Amino acid sequence: MAEGTLYIGNRRYSSWSLRGWLAVKLAALDVAVELIPFTRPGPTPAIAIISPNGLVPYLEHRGARVWESLSLCDYCAEVSPALWPEDRIARAHARSISGEMHAGFRGLRQNMWMNLGDDFAARAAGKGRTPEALADIAAIERIWATTREKFGAGGPFLFGAAFNAADAMYAPVVTRFLTWRPELSAASKAYCAAVRTHPLVDEWYRAAAAEPASMLQEGYEVIP
Repeated sequence: MAEGTLYIGNRRYSSWSLRGWLAVKLAALDVAVELIPFTRPGPTPAIAIISPNGLVPYLEHRGARVWESLSLCDYCAEVSPALWPEDRIARAHARSISGEMHAGFRGLRQNMWMNLGDDFAARAAGKGRTPEALADIAAIERIWATTREKFGAGGPFLFGAAFNAADAMYAPVVTRFLTWRPELSAASKAYCAAVRTHPLVDEWYRAAAAEPASMLQEGYEVIP
């Protein structure tokens, strides 16, 4: 019997759910995954009833109740410490850039939202390039480049060979870049390719593609 439940939203759209799900999978927590489809307009009532902040992801595990993706990463790291780098300095850097992702980049979120549909990507490529989104993209590329230069030797991910909590926090950014196709450096494109081909990220994409058409939300499918 599972030791708890992870509640998520639509895999096609829910960037925060992806982050929490990746952390749970990386830590190999024995939990069931329950998807609650988004409803619009407004908050989804079925999520608001269950989750303390009315949002997903939300984890119940062995008596613990955990919400907010970054908190999920930290909780999962208590079970599997390898989610953060072992080295103290690298670990501090990983937590800092993850916190920056959690709190910022509003221009990117608003103008290049997460939508994993191939049909949507065909229409979205090259769009959404507002000044605010482009400024955020430049900042993210600097974060990736600096992190890889300092800590990324030995592998394709931010901290080398292991896909960790920091990569989980930036994985939805990768999906946005693959969908909207902004101009990126060769190094950023290589990192995006590494994240996209990670088995867990690929599993999420395949599950998103299998979601029924009844789960599509017009607000996420229309490009201004």
